[in-house]
Amino acid sequence: MSLYKAIIRPILFQFQPETIHHLISKTLSVFFKLPFSKVFFRLYNVHRPSIEREVLGLTFKSPVGLAAGFDKDAHLYHDFSAFGFGFIEIGTVTPLPQPGNPKPRSFRLPKDKALINRMGFNNLGVDEAILKLKKRPTDLIIGGNIGKNTATPNELALNDYAVCFKKLYPWVDYFVINVSCPNIGNLAKLQNKDELAAIMEKITAIRKKKSPYRPVLIKISPDLNARQIDEVLEIIDNTGIDGVVATNTTISREGLSYDKDEIERIGNGGLSGAPLTKRSTEVIKYIHEKTGGKLPIIGVGGIMTAQDALDKINAGAALIQVYTGFIYEGPDFVRQLNKFLSKEIY
Repeated sequence: MSLYKAIIRPILFQFQPETIHHLISKTLSVFFKLPFSKVFFRLYNVHRPSIEREVLGLTFKSPVGLAAGFDKDAHLYHDFSAFGFGFIEIGTVTPLPQPGNPKPRSFRLPKDKALINRMGFNNLGVDEAILKLKKRPTDLIIGGNIGKNTATPNELALNDYAVCFKKLYPWVDYFVINVSCPNIGNLAKLQNKDELAAIMEKITAIRKKKSPYRPVLIKISPDLNARQIDEVLEIIDNTGIDGVVATNTTISREGLSYDKDEIERIGNGGLSGAPLTKRSTEVIKYIHEKTGGKLPIIGVGGIMTAQDALDKINAGAALIQVYTGFIYEGPDFVRQLNKFLSKEIY
């Protein structure tokens, strides 16, 4: 067992998840300003040409990325890149700052290696993210995950997405349209055919007037059925969207080892981690087969082991992202994934 899992993780897990997130973020921010911290880049980064991937017109040094949610405001992308990530997805960013949902809003389920969160797109707004992105290194791929403000009604949501898209366009390498987070009231309804088509048409119309070309992907829910996924794929085909991020967190509570009363006390929120592994892989496989492997997929959801990562790629994911697995497995997790993938499939 690693030092992280034997000693550090049990200590960290004594505190509220959001408290630890802020503490670690501040610690990393200070640590990586120290001269000797550069050794981390040598320890954790796996520099092997065999794991480079050409996807979405971009060259990824590693297929393993950090999913949206860790670096909501683009404050930490350079620090997290030290752990070997091939790309970082910031956000979800909204046009205006917002505090998110009331606390507590993040919960661990250690017996199931899972998290439940209902953060609610808490962020400092798109303008704050841009200030930080102006200092970004040129050799790190950064994605921009964009959403709507909670107070914005769905019928006006496309305007929020348009604002974020226009403002972030010079500062990120690709975009993810988040219409599937279960923690924003009625947001999932934007995955309905007409609402989603309107947003995608607006975004692609704006992109036609921009240069250089930025790939746009849709992040979908694991709770969609086959018919709903087919509708999303039809919109993607009709509007020229470049790919899919599969999947977001789930509202399902199936297969958890905790008592029903314990889960009900936690309340609403998106479930991530090991309980999502199978379903997210099923969605990836379905999309890959339905599109004949022609649609780029970023696979995310329940990657807790190197085998989980390989399963996602074998199912059709061109790239993968981690979040909950990074929390449970620790700072060496990405290096382990990269080493394993370089031996298994490259």
